Amino acid sequence: MTETPTIESVASSETPTEAVAVPAAEPAVTVPAGKPSYIWGIGRRKTAVARVRIAIGSGKIVVNGRTLNEYFTGERDRKSIFGPLEVTNTGGKLDVLARCTGGGPSGQTGAIVMGLGRALAKFDPSLEIPLRQSGFLTRDSRMKERKKYGQRGARRRFQFSKR
Repeated sequence: MTETPTIESVASSETPTEAVAVPAAEPAVTVPAGKPSYIWGIGRRKTAVARVRIAIGSGKIVVNGRTLNEYFTGERDRKSIFGPLEVTNTGGKLDVLARCTGGGPSGQTGAIVMGLGRALAKFDPSLEIPLRQSGFLTRDSRMKERKKYGQRGARRRFQFSKR
């Protein structure tokens, strides 16, 4: 029969080994302590809603499972998404994953920009001031005016006939 070691015998026989700390190359952007490796931000514009997730990475931008260039064909839409990243100097250091619903390309672009700004402000609170001054945290409240009854549109009326 073999003897089962007791707690005292195991503790006395093993000496604690010291771990050698090897300094790793730090990324330019680090995750603050106590926070998850990714951060969410929600943006809204017109009838579009975007949920934007940022994480430390190589700078990939994915919108609804497609790359930025595949999803947005307009140059203005693609450039405006880089706005919050340029203001905070985090371009190429963070991966952006966006899920958009509703609206059209322009509304979805505005929603992504706002969601990205909110996520960056949550990621690093010191970035909130430049983001707010650039207008990336302000909700654009302009909405389409509803059509009224007795009219052709929101303000356009039917042609008036005197006789």
